[in-house]
Amino acid sequence: MLYYLFDYLAQFNSGFDVFHYLTLRIILSALTALVLSLMLGPIIINYLNNKKLYQSIREDGPKSHITNKSQTPSMGGLIIIISIILSTLLWSDIFNKNIWILAFILISFGMVGFYDDYQKFIHSSSDGISGKKKLALQIIIAALVAYFIFINSVNSIELELMLPFLKNFSLYLGVLFIPWSILVIIGSSNAVNLTDGLDGLAILPCILIAAAFVLFAYVEGNFNISNYLLIPYIPGVSEIAIFSSTIVGAGLGFLWYNSYPAEIFMGDVGSLSLGAVLATIAILLRLEIVYAIMGGVFVVEALSVMVQVTSYKMFGKRVFKMSPIHHHFELKGWPEPKIIVRFWIITFVLVLIALASLKIR
Repeated sequence: MLYYLFDYLAQFNSGFDVFHYLTLRIILSALTALVLSLMLGPIIINYLNNKKLYQSIREDGPKSHITNKSQTPSMGGLIIIISIILSTLLWSDIFNKNIWILAFILISFGMVGFYDDYQKFIHSSSDGISGKKKLALQIIIAALVAYFIFINSVNSIELELMLPFLKNFSLYLGVLFIPWSILVIIGSSNAVNLTDGLDGLAILPCILIAAAFVLFAYVEGNFNISNYLLIPYIPGVSEIAIFSSTIVGAGLGFLWYNSYPAEIFMGDVGSLSLGAVLATIAILLRLEIVYAIMGGVFVVEALSVMVQVTSYKMFGKRVFKMSPIHHHFELKGWPEPKIIVRFWIITFVLVLIALASLKIR
């Protein structure tokens, strides 16, 4: 909204034209989201504590979690979602279709996560809504978004699968774009959800990946820069940089309260929505493979669960002491902060590798 306010004021004072610059709006949107999340943090933490809406700990999880985390409030993802939406509305071009796609996916998956968290609270159990029901809701939302993107695509580039580090390779998906996008969104949403098991473990990778998406969106939405780097130019995606920057700001503010030892957890309302919106950004920017590289920690966490379940059902044996894999390292005796920081470092390196694809082609 401020975008249009300053556009109007520029008629009377040309100094307001500075707010049209994407780089300035990226910085201001990130700072706004940061301030909002820092302000909302104590309010929501106190409210959840007063209502005794604490994190539900799985009974078969590490015993230390029952002792140390059972009195920590959950649903902190509300801090992130509110900060992102308000900051985006203030600093983005709200008539850009990509902004509304991302806002819809964030809020919709957040509602599914909220419903799941609420069911855990009222039943005093780590089991929320049934897996089938949750998956069905995720498929419906992801399908609506994928179909909307498909029917509103204006050129073939928006429906092509591209591989990083290769400048002349692309695979036109056509109608297969829809099931592919559904798979990416749901897979990412649940992978981030599985990763969110230790204090700050999931949020910083989300921040780092979102920061990389700021740069990718800026480059792909600028014809001259994208042409120089031999990267496909996609009109209108530059505003995604604003949305991504709000994730960075809101995430940093949330990390202030979620860092070890955590004062609040994001819950499913946060992890499901962040995973879904990051995947949707990747789809809009045609960076699904790049996102898989940056989100390597998420991928490994999800695969560890799949391997564990498959091995136990087929052979009656467990590959890991416990899944997801961060619990495996916990049971091996690694201190929680060491696991968290090492996973952060891995994500940082993977993001740098992905960013290298901007030039190495």
